[in-house]
Amino acid sequence: MNNAQLNYYCADILVVDDTPDNLRVLSTALIERGYKVRCTKNGAMALLTAKKDPPHLILLDIKMPEMDGYEVCEQLKLDSSTSHIPVIFLSALDDVFDKVKGFAVGGVDYITKPFQIEEVVVRIQHQLALQAAKAEIYQLNNALEQKVLQRTLQLEEVIQQRDREIVKHKQTQKKLFYQALHDALTGLPNRTLFMEHLQKALHRITRNKDYLCAVLFIDLDRFKIINDSWGHAVGDRLLIAISHILKECSREVDTVARLSGDEFTILLEDLQDIQDAIAIAERLLEKLTAPIHLGECKVYIGASIGIVFGSGAYQTVNELLRDADIAMYRAKALGKGRYAIFDREMYDRTLHLSQLEIDLRYALERQEFLLHYQPIISVATGRLTGFEALLRWQHPKMGLIDPGDFIEIAEETGLIVPIGEWILQEACQQLYIWQQKFATTSLYISVNLSSKQIQQFDLVDKLAKILDRTGLNGKNLKLELTETMLMDRGEKTIELLFQIKEQNIQLSIDDFGTGYSSLSYLHRFPIDALKIDRSFVSPIDAEGKNCEIVRTIITLAHTLGIKAIAEGVETSHQLTVLKKLGCDEAQGYFFGTPVNFQLAEEILVKNV
Repeated sequence: MNNAQLNYYCADILVVDDTPDNLRVLSTALIERGYKVRCTKNGAMALLTAKKDPPHLILLDIKMPEMDGYEVCEQLKLDSSTSHIPVIFLSALDDVFDKVKGFAVGGVDYITKPFQIEEVVVRIQHQLALQAAKAEIYQLNNALEQKVLQRTLQLEEVIQQRDREIVKHKQTQKKLFYQALHDALTGLPNRTLFMEHLQKALHRITRNKDYLCAVLFIDLDRFKIINDSWGHAVGDRLLIAISHILKECSREVDTVARLSGDEFTILLEDLQDIQDAIAIAERLLEKLTAPIHLGECKVYIGASIGIVFGSGAYQTVNELLRDADIAMYRAKALGKGRYAIFDREMYDRTLHLSQLEIDLRYALERQEFLLHYQPIISVATGRLTGFEALLRWQHPKMGLIDPGDFIEIAEETGLIVPIGEWILQEACQQLYIWQQKFATTSLYISVNLSSKQIQQFDLVDKLAKILDRTGLNGKNLKLELTETMLMDRGEKTIELLFQIKEQNIQLSIDDFGTGYSSLSYLHRFPIDALKIDRSFVSPIDAEGKNCEIVRTIITLAHTLGIKAIAEGVETSHQLTVLKKLGCDEAQGYFFGTPVNFQLAEEILVKNV
């Protein structure tokens, strides 16, 4: 076994991560597969370890104290003793700019957390195979040069024998190069070869202003679901089938590549018009929307496609691929199963959202969040019955930001869980202060829960601790959930809600009528109120028309023995109709906009 093979099968891997659980999971899994594993928890130790005894490969986390993964990788590449070590980034950062930066500082691959260990192993094997191939090629070349030198003085017959050996070595070289530049599963060009072709296309653009090319970035919409449901064997067969479809829909001059996982790219060269690229994208969507037969299996996959056209404005291939990726994510955001063409506005928006996400990660510790309170009124008496607590972000540069501009980011990143806990703590604490200050115990505070919070196994314990810390009685807290959240987990949700009700906490369904509810389930949920969405209240006119849905929801609520609360009340005639229909409570601009706690206190003074 030569050195290249030894590195491939008995590789020494250095894992760098400040999270002990990640180190444990990775080291255990890799050791079980025969690798030698060393672990460090910070960048400084990683540099010392790598310099003293260089490993064959490094798995490197990005978000670490003192020195992040990008800086560690840069320093490794600056040191001649460690610059040859391939670095694979492991990070929860999933933004395209984070990936691009990872490759820019010298990383060879980028895996997002939470990761699947099998994916990590495959990525490791690919990089070690590439290193082994390079080493073997180097050895073969050295051996060939020695043979040529030794045999130049030999007889013609010996020289001829040598020349047959040369052919054999060249064939081996060709095979190794092919393996290093192509995806092992589909046989398509991999990222390395695709980027080489893309670089050549950029050079053509600089030489010929009329030359037109485009990049299609393709992401399969339902691959994870199919892979998890049918298994990896079916998933692999699907990827192979997809590769054939992409080749069939493209032209001979085009380059179809598999970047990673379920991400593919196509370089469309020598286009006559931008409509040529759009036509290919539409043909792809048509093929990928149709059912794909995999033996006995029939799957529906769908795809989202980002399109970017090459121009002299692009300095690097990474910029071009980045913008294609941005356009693909835009297509997904618009509903999947479609294409989107990149424009500057997309880049600016992505940059803005990326910065917003970075700022959001520090907003809690910098105490930039605050709550506004919207009054909830008894329709029958006109008296204040409670407040809905609404989140606001006092950004140091952009000013007051409504949740509609950042909640989706918080949901995607998981930051909504700690933010949601802060909202509950702050709202309960404020109501308890008001109870003591105004000697009232009848008011309640209403707080929206996110789907991520519902999925937390310790939600009930957290609620109990918050009530204990703030001194608030559970009956004065009302949690609002959407219909979708209730229906997603069925029986598990019912069990959870009953556990919450054991603390006397009230529950209501927010925006009722806009989601999906099964009436067979609805009566089983321990709900105290239905909140009628503003979209049903707004159409009510001065003559009391357009109130059929509102009447139905109120009747349904009262039949179930619970309250009906109307949202978005803005006019006196809407209130009059709601009163006639027997609606219990209401909120909206007619009664007051969401205000800070000082102005909310002024409302309290008038109502106690």
